[in-house]
Amino acid sequence: MTDLERRYARWTALFYPADDRRRRGSELVDTYLSLAAPDRRRPSPADIADLAAGGLRRHLRTAPGLGPGFRLAGLLALTTTSAFASGWAIFEALAPIVFRSRYTGPFMSLGVAAWAVWLLTAVVYVVAPGRWFRRLAVLAVLVTAGVVPAAMLTGIPRPPLIVLLPQLVLGIVAVGAATRHRRWVRLTPLAAAALTMPVTVAAELRLNFYGDYYLPAVTASPAAGVALLIGATLLALGLAARHDYRGVWALLILLTPIGMLALNPLGAMLDDAGPGRPLVPAWSSMAAAATLVAAVGPALLLLALAASGRRSAGRRPLPAEAAHCPTCGAPSNPA
Repeated sequence: MTDLERRYARWTALFYPADDRRRRGSELVDTYLSLAAPDRRRPSPADIADLAAGGLRRHLRTAPGLGPGFRLAGLLALTTTSAFASGWAIFEALAPIVFRSRYTGPFMSLGVAAWAVWLLTAVVYVVAPGRWFRRLAVLAVLVTAGVVPAAMLTGIPRPPLIVLLPQLVLGIVAVGAATRHRRWVRLTPLAAAALTMPVTVAAELRLNFYGDYYLPAVTASPAAGVALLIGATLLALGLAARHDYRGVWALLILLTPIGMLALNPLGAMLDDAGPGRPLVPAWSSMAAAATLVAAVGPALLLLALAASGRRSAGRRPLPAEAAHCPTCGAPSNPA
């Protein structure tokens, strides 16, 4: 075995599930060797990226319950984004009424555009699931991301990043929400939005947040993160008891949005300001917490995919799996 062949074999062993390596490992290595230049001694970055992408596709296809897990995570994320959009929209509308001296327009900031699109997305999810929902969910993600540059260009206030960032990450997951659920299941995001409205009105009038996003954000976001974590965990345990692992995958997918909802307490843990520190930790601590969450969440998901691939290697193939060609996937008759 040449050095180049050995290196390709190592990359294949790193990226591909064990079952694929056992059945097609030599074939994959031979394919890359035949396309490599005669004088090449190491795999090119393009070949490594191609191996990584191919291995990820195979992990996604072979992991039991992963596809339904993505769709379940999307439903839970859409429910959370709808509740937040409803609460923040009411907050945006009430603040100029309660604090007339601070605001000249009917709303506090440009964030109202994002909240409106997310509420419309929850309605469309009920009445027109499928293509229209996907398009509107993507639009809502783009509008949420565009609030920051729009505020920079216009000078109009915007919600703080501890509000926009969790909504953006949750929204990306929400795009994958299943559209074939029964109507009463698809009503969940809209119901969450409706229930949030009176709670927000009562909180605004009783607690008096002074027309500022920070105080409600540092209390509501971590609470929503804890609720989402507990709900997803209980759902994962209940489904796993029936050998249904979509709840486990949904929990792993939601770890990153949950971490973004908890940025304030995580940033406070990293902040060494000591007693009397401000309500919102230093920008550097918040940025470090966001970077940590963005790295740890996907890493745990990739580790779970790798572990799932190794676990499936020891499983005996079902008759339907054994009746297909391992190279092209076409049906084949056993000898």
